[in-house]
Amino acid sequence: MFTDYDDFTVSPFATVYEHGWQSWSPATVYPAAATSWRPVRQPAQIMNYRPETPAPRTGFQGEGLLVVDPADGSPVRLYAAADGMETVPSIRASLTAGRMRIRADGPIETCYGRTVRGALADWADRFAARAGVVDIRPAPTMWCSWYHYFTQVTAADITENLAAIGRHDLPVDVVQIDDGWQSEIGDWLTYSDRFPSFPELIRQIRDAGRRAGIWLAPFLVTSRSQTFEEHPDWLLRQPDGTLVDAGHNWNTQLYALDTTHPGARAYLTDSFERLRELDIDFYKVDFVYAGALEGVRHDGSSPLAAYRSGISLIRAAIGPQAYLLGCGAPILPSVGLVDAMRVSPDTALHYLPTNGDDVAMPSQQGATLSTVGRAFQHGRFWVNDSDCLIARPDMQRRHEWASIVEQYSGLRTSSDRIASLDAWGLETTRRILSTAMPPTPFVGVPDIFPTAPNGGW
Repeated sequence: MFTDYDDFTVSPFATVYEHGWQSWSPATVYPAAATSWRPVRQPAQIMNYRPETPAPRTGFQGEGLLVVDPADGSPVRLYAAADGMETVPSIRASLTAGRMRIRADGPIETCYGRTVRGALADWADRFAARAGVVDIRPAPTMWCSWYHYFTQVTAADITENLAAIGRHDLPVDVVQIDDGWQSEIGDWLTYSDRFPSFPELIRQIRDAGRRAGIWLAPFLVTSRSQTFEEHPDWLLRQPDGTLVDAGHNWNTQLYALDTTHPGARAYLTDSFERLRELDIDFYKVDFVYAGALEGVRHDGSSPLAAYRSGISLIRAAIGPQAYLLGCGAPILPSVGLVDAMRVSPDTALHYLPTNGDDVAMPSQQGATLSTVGRAFQHGRFWVNDSDCLIARPDMQRRHEWASIVEQYSGLRTSSDRIASLDAWGLETTRRILSTAMPPTPFVGVPDIFPTAPNGGW
């Protein structure tokens, strides 16, 4: 239930900063008279926005964080979750006849500042301290298989690029095998038939002087998976006993693990410990919004308590020295749990979203929008990940995307087949991997954010 929190006059030049729920949800500044981005199809509400609280038809809805600059000489007003880790209210702003109305469905606090940029930075410093963030470790440099091979990656592809990285003397610390190595989403103990000797491939990476990284979507299972068939009791359910809808991808229905169920917890621990035993020490956990979906859990935990418990379990299984990257993750509830965080939707070879007018879907436009909009989190919450550098010739506006990665991404990852790079692509990849950002608070957040809808900057 939303209740009134504030009501005040703003000028015609007022702006609103809206912070989205998870990695892929838009986070940017808009004119106060605009309406922020909305999902254009139902599965995106589950997978890219906050599923249980759709935004109103007009206006704004920040998830645990929203800022209004009245632009009339009065202070900037920042509204934020009073807790932010296990309780994250939705905060709505609507403009009517020159007055801004603020409503929320849970406890929030108000902070003041001179600029949106300053208010965000000051609040983030305080929130990080409250969440117990102490040591932000520098990120390794990486090569990732995703943006050339996608789910069809093979062991031979990894071997080819491992050799090319060495031949070109590229400064890559971690070779990360992305989606496609596993037999099915949700089955993390069996390998795809394209990886006939997965442990041997990991040894090859280590023998080449690189670290081995891996991608998982640990809180998801598909309807095709062995886990789904054999352990339906591990899945998150509605009060009426039906399974919770976790979205649709990989041409199949998705469901969520109940991260409080003893069997599911044992399975997650076993999966990550076995990967750790192979000498993998970089883990990208993706689509983890599934761990925070509404549903009935084995131990009665709230969604965000269960989510934090699941991520903490993964950390315990991989050990304190392994590097943990979150993606598709609820932002505020993840602070203090991961080393790095994707702060944008997926980038893409194309600039504009292809699935309608929705910047939460893969595109350079959406990745740029939220990478800049969440720049203040770098060095305060974690190392920011803008998503991968793609520098091959078929990347639209590749010079612009390379500039965004170079300016804003603390995690530097190349995701081209090395053989596909031309001279510019190879040199740009080398330069960006060689000049990683330090894990210190980002102070270069612009006062003007990238293009927003309805006449935004």
